[in-house]
Amino acid sequence: MTSRLKIDFVSDVSCPWCAVGLGALEAALKKVAPDVTAELHFQPFELNPQMPPEGQDAFEHLNQKYGSSREQQAQGRAAIRARGAEVGFPFSEEGRGRIWNTFDAHRLLHWAELEDLAKQAALKKLLLKACHTDGGNPSDPELLVRLAGEAGLDPQRARAIVESDEFAAETRQRERLYTDAGIHSVPAIIINDRHLISGGQPVEVFERALRQIAGAAPATVAEA
Repeated sequence: MTSRLKIDFVSDVSCPWCAVGLGALEAALKKVAPDVTAELHFQPFELNPQMPPEGQDAFEHLNQKYGSSREQQAQGRAAIRARGAEVGFPFSEEGRGRIWNTFDAHRLLHWAELEDLAKQAALKKLLLKACHTDGGNPSDPELLVRLAGEAGLDPQRARAIVESDEFAAETRQRERLYTDAGIHSVPAIIINDRHLISGGQPVEVFERALRQIAGAAPATVAEA
């Protein structure tokens, strides 16, 4: 008998570990199919909600936030590229030049969820690629509209959303729901509203958890 799970993937498009986590989760879902299937919802989380429209230099931002040197940041980029390669996500070698505000991207993703879950997933993956492979600006209205169209969504409707504050209140409310629940780092993967897997875990961790939860066996919360 096939078990169907509801998965809420709480993340930010500016988060490189979210790209790794999504790639690993999708690989795990392929391994457990057709016995286990999933309804995947992408939920908003902003790592830098106060980021101004002009963004911030990536080295400067990470240095201020973590005290990391250029050498340490380069080592971190190499590590994340290796993890990305394991799940088929190509990170750019030089990393991101700037860190940008992602709220408008989250508003578009909220709308996409209402339209079609498959198109929301497509938009999410396009946004991650734009940020981490192509070095794009996820707050750029033209980029957002183009990616919405590539995901199969209506570009004119996407532009109307981006140029207004539509879905702002709903997105803020959804963000508060998860922060109030104690989620302060991403990715956070919540299965059937009960089981939490934290961080960009390896494929086998996701696979084991999916099988356990689908079989109603006790699942262990995993943390990066």
